[in-house]
Amino acid sequence: MDLEGKVALVTGAARRVGAEIARALARRGVAVAVHYRSSEGDARALVAEIQAAGGRAVALRADVTRAADVDALVAGTEEALGGLDLLVNNAGRFVRTPFPRVTESEWDASVDANLKGPFLCCRAAAPGMIARGGGKIVNIADVAGVRPWAEYVPYSVAKAGLIALTIGLAKELAPTVLVNAVAPGAVLLEGLSEDIARRQIARVPLRRAGAPEDVAAAVVYLAENDYVTGVCLPVDGGRLAV
Repeated sequence: MDLEGKVALVTGAARRVGAEIARALARRGVAVAVHYRSSEGDARALVAEIQAAGGRAVALRADVTRAADVDALVAGTEEALGGLDLLVNNAGRFVRTPFPRVTESEWDASVDANLKGPFLCCRAAAPGMIARGGGKIVNIADVAGVRPWAEYVPYSVAKAGLIALTIGLAKELAPTVLVNAVAPGAVLLEGLSEDIARRQIARVPLRRAGAPEDVAAAVVYLAENDYVTGVCLPVDGGRLAV
């Protein structure tokens, strides 16, 4: 896919990894729908930044765990930017939930944000992509979906489900829509204690944390490549190889 002139929807794009993905796509000439749920100021600031650099962008609010919101989000993207060629499911929830003290509501919130939300976005976006003759979906998973973390079981289970969703949809939507995932490792260590963060980095063969830009580069690769589907690409400094 030549990204110049294409349209992307990036969920959870107002801050951190999502914002870097939006910037990386915009630099390649992609018109970007910057989705947010509560970070309106950050989303509008990013849109202004992209526009100041000569790009096209729009900020759209939605709760991606609600089907009606997601349908409106996809329709709003298509209306504002003229279509939808690339969906990046980045929005999620990362909260420490020690077992067995984890509550039902915490479980539901994690699964809703990290698995149900991407499912709803894929379901809303795929028909239009098929009608237009092609598209790409990139889901932001996590190495925890391959090697679950203690004290983050709901999150790990949801990300494992997202990887399964990626592979299943790659089969079901082929050959028109290509579906892949990126599994970041120690890229953003927010929310982790200093001791846990240090231990996470110590397990990485490259002996350093990654950056949001590393994840964005992987998304761009998967968006541009037309012969890769059903893949979960680790961006983890070699963590899963150990």
